[in-house]
Amino acid sequence: MNEQRYRVARRRSRREALSLIGALSLLPFDAVRGADMNPPLSCIATPTQTEGPYFVDEHLNRVDIRSDPLSGIVKEGVPLKLRLFAHAIAAGACTPLSGAVIDVWHCDAAGVYSDVNDAGANAVGQKFLRGYQLAGNDGGVEFLTIYPGWYQGRTAHIHFKIRGQPAAARSYAFTSQLYFDEAISDRVYARAPYAKGAPRTRNDADFIYRGGGKQLTLALIPDGSGYAARFDVGLRMA
Repeated sequence: MNEQRYRVARRRSRREALSLIGALSLLPFDAVRGADMNPPLSCIATPTQTEGPYFVDEHLNRVDIRSDPLSGIVKEGVPLKLRLFAHAIAAGACTPLSGAVIDVWHCDAAGVYSDVNDAGANAVGQKFLRGYQLAGNDGGVEFLTIYPGWYQGRTAHIHFKIRGQPAAARSYAFTSQLYFDEAISDRVYARAPYAKGAPRTRNDADFIYRGGGKQLTLALIPDGSGYAARFDVGLRMA
């Protein structure tokens, strides 16, 4: 199919959604962004998942979250272009959440989170791999990051949070996580700087993944030396 003529269709199933995301992602990243100013959105609610212990509200409004803003050090890893589109589900309609605050955060290639003192790694004061964007009129944001590493007990994942701004007419907060195909993780983790000696936790062995992880798995496509993905998030509003 000629991707330049591809028209986005309403998501009817998980399989159709993965096909749709893959077809869109075959376009250049910036071109897809420009073509999606008013994308047709799905009315499928996205599963919520735990925030976990590592969220820090750093107030870092930025697209590229790979660096620490104080030291300037850029975290190494396989590049990942992540595009999230948030929309509200109410009264049978889907409405882009323009102006929503969308945060993402995740660990580095060694499984370390910034600005926390965790077992074996104290990264307090560093702010790598964290940031937020304000959703545009299409409910979309984009981040440039790296493929996350892993740590014992958890499979590879990215945290995200969607919130209404303080001045918004409706307040809301939604938190969940995104996951990766195991075959791609196998290839990524065979490369430096990800190589580790201990066996890693895989998706099906992750107790959090088992609560909706299949619906939260990214459909990645190659993008230069890394990957790109789009994910639509549906928030069920009362």
